[in-house]
Amino acid sequence: MNWVLEYGRFDAARWGKTWQDLFDTQCLVHNRRVIRKIEISREGDGAFAVVDIDTLWRDAEGRDQLGKGRVCKVYALLGAEWKMTMHTGILEYS
Repeated sequence: MNWVLEYGRFDAARWGKTWQDLFDTQCLVHNRRVIRKIEISREGDGAFAVVDIDTLWRDAEGRDQLGKGRVCKVYALLGAEWKMTMHTGILEYS
C-alpha cells in the first residue's frame, strides 16, 4: 500500500491553490451530502459527524471521478468556534 501525505499542516495559500487548481481543471457535476449522525462529547468541547457523500467531478475530456461513501469529520471547540481537526477518507460499510 502506498500513501502520500500531500497537504501537511494547514497552510491557507497552499491549500487554496490546490483547491483552485481542482476547480480550474474539473467541473463539479454534483455534491450531495446527507448527515447521518452528530455526536457531541459530554464536556461539549469535541464532536464528530458521520456524513454520506456523493460527489462527481468531470474533467475536460469527459472523464468522471466519483467520490461516494461514508466519511467521519472530527471537531474541537476552540473558544467560540468549532474547528475540524481531522476527517476520514471515504469508507465503505457492508
